[in-house]
Amino acid sequence: MKVAESANLTTRGKFAYSASFSMMMHLPCHDAGMEASAYMGEQALLERARESLQELLGTEWEVALRPEQLAGGDQWDATLQIKSADGVYVEMLVEAKQRVTPKEAVGPLTSTALLVRRVNRNTRLLVISPWISPLTQEALRASGIDYLDLTGNIYLRVSRPAIVIHTHGADRAPAGHRSPSSKPLLTGLKAGRLVRLLADTLPPYRATDLAEGAKLSLPYVSRLLDTLDDQLLIERDGKVIVSVDWQRLLRARADQTDLLRSTEPTGMLAPNGVNAVLKRLTDKNQMDPGYRREVLVTGTYAARSLAPLSVGGQLMLYVQEHSPNVEAAAEDLGLMPVSEGADVLILRAKDRSVWQRPMMVGGVWQVGLSQLATDCLSGPGRMPAEGEKILEFMAAREQVWRKTDLSHLDESTRF
Repeated sequence: MKVAESANLTTRGKFAYSASFSMMMHLPCHDAGMEASAYMGEQALLERARESLQELLGTEWEVALRPEQLAGGDQWDATLQIKSADGVYVEMLVEAKQRVTPKEAVGPLTSTALLVRRVNRNTRLLVISPWISPLTQEALRASGIDYLDLTGNIYLRVSRPAIVIHTHGADRAPAGHRSPSSKPLLTGLKAGRLVRLLADTLPPYRATDLAEGAKLSLPYVSRLLDTLDDQLLIERDGKVIVSVDWQRLLRARADQTDLLRSTEPTGMLAPNGVNAVLKRLTDKNQMDPGYRREVLVTGTYAARSLAPLSVGGQLMLYVQEHSPNVEAAAEDLGLMPVSEGADVLILRAKDRSVWQRPMMVGGVWQVGLSQLATDCLSGPGRMPAEGEKILEFMAAREQVWRKTDLSHLDESTRF
């Protein structure tokens, strides 16, 4: 690997570099062919991780696993030695795990890291796994723990020899790395319904309260709450949920959702322009207070009405799932179906939770804030940035939109 003359080498990660004394090396993120393989043997996992790090550092460095030098019994799985060309080396204690959660990162792994530092303050703990989620990466970095996964997520900071590596790999678990447990993921309609309820309602409450409020089975709710607890998205005191990190919860839900794929949009053209459609919606809402149960605005136009970030974009409208509702809404609002060049998208709402806790903004009914944030964060183009702007808006007005108890499931919000 070239050093100084490689300064313009393009990387596939967000940023990646390693410095050794006065030298700076720009490092490529590991090849896309390195997909996570679930439940590979520990030795295979360790060896592939070693190869990945060796490839990043280049031939002037030596990266070696030294399992025979274990000094901590069952506390860690191997010792990784990284040696520079001039013979300066560091040994890192390695914890190899098939899966690691944020809760493990701030719990047992942080305890292990503290133990390692007590033995030798210059020794660091390195966690190796087939894939490490963004939330877990964040928790590991906060605890000063290095990590490496086989999709290219690597964080390594060593003072001597001077090494700093931070590469960005897969944000989502690769195929084949699905949890074997019965705990559900944040995908699907039921998860979306529970996520909205958790975000929209101030705790404390129990799983039984949530199951009743969301009209979901108690076993399902309990399993999903276990997942959220593992991800540090909720905090429990015994069986009572006492805190919900609603911003990270909505981001986590959006990370496992694709707005356009899940809503089967139908492209429409507004012959008189989008503003004419919004005016027509305002007029209908004034004439028929129940019209919010027919059409709700989401996406860019809804976000812009509360937290302006950009201009343009498509108007997105939710209708009830079935095709006749799409046709009726199009006729009602003077829209024409088109195969391309649509300035309006009619989305099919697959779950009743989309219609709960809506907002009236400027005379137009829009989806509730938690639904809007999730839609934008999981949408295409600049929509995720608009979703982040909505999260900022929500954080500044939490006392307005978050309900005080689960009895206000259908109460609307006005801005």
